Amino acid sequence: MTDSGINQETPDGFRAGFVTFVGRPNVGKSTLTNAIVGQKVAITSAKPQTTRRAIRAILHAENGQLIIVDTPGMHRPRTLLGERLNDVVQATLGDVDVICFCVPANEKIGPGDAFINAQLDDYRRAKKVAIVTKSELVSRDQVAHQLSEIDKLRDWDAIIPVSALGDKQLGELSQLLISLLPESRRLYDETMLTEESDEDRICELIREATLEDVRDELPHSIAVTLDEMSERSPGGLIDIHANIWVERDSQKSIIIGKGGSRLKVVGSTARAEIEQLLGRKVFLGIRVKVAPDWQRDPKQLGKLGF
Repeated sequence: MTDSGINQETPDGFRAGFVTFVGRPNVGKSTLTNAIVGQKVAITSAKPQTTRRAIRAILHAENGQLIIVDTPGMHRPRTLLGERLNDVVQATLGDVDVICFCVPANEKIGPGDAFINAQLDDYRRAKKVAIVTKSELVSRDQVAHQLSEIDKLRDWDAIIPVSALGDKQLGELSQLLISLLPESRRLYDETMLTEESDEDRICELIREATLEDVRDELPHSIAVTLDEMSERSPGGLIDIHANIWVERDSQKSIIIGKGGSRLKVVGSTARAEIEQLLGRKVFLGIRVKVAPDWQRDPKQLGKLGF
């Protein structure tokens, strides 16, 4: 992985490097990433495959710099998009210093977990840490049982339970991961939180709002692109025009809702998040468009940024 070229003076024993969280879809990887860095960098949702690309979030500590690479959940792909998401994960795993395998405390270890654990054998250079997520949802005895079950999978460099929502053991996890990184100068400027552009983060915030209350396969069929982003006047209102893409006319109707009611909610929810991100008032215009079977079409995938 490349770095930002920062060459600031660092104290003796300073460590810096890259860490990624892997696991089945919806085990809390993005929520954990945001909780560690203390700000929303990756969008979150109860829908599987919410994360669609590698997103870097940077934690700056006195003794180290932790660069978390949030990736899509590993899964058996059914579409060309699914294959490309898995490719993102595989490319990331080959580059990081530490791989953290996440398993929720409230779910039994199953075939999907065993499949992912077996994949980790291909990445011998990286250190391996097991994390029990969502520990706030179960009793201490259940957490202990899950830790015992994970311990049976392989010889881990460390195992730790955490609660991103309950803010439990996050500091301990951060320091543990930093201790496993190589000694290094700072890789990023201390003011940098992520490599994501404002435009990319805006598209993700709109997609996050669109994912609320949609069911079945529709979450997988949603993509967002930005047409235009401009100031009406220096320091004034920012105009943003975006597109929500779906695969069928019936899906378009669902997103828009009766009389445009659902799209208004999506726009209002997304606009509030975007204004918090930019620190400015925003006019947000959203159009819903159809790109037939875009998840399986190489040309459409390219146009939509995959």
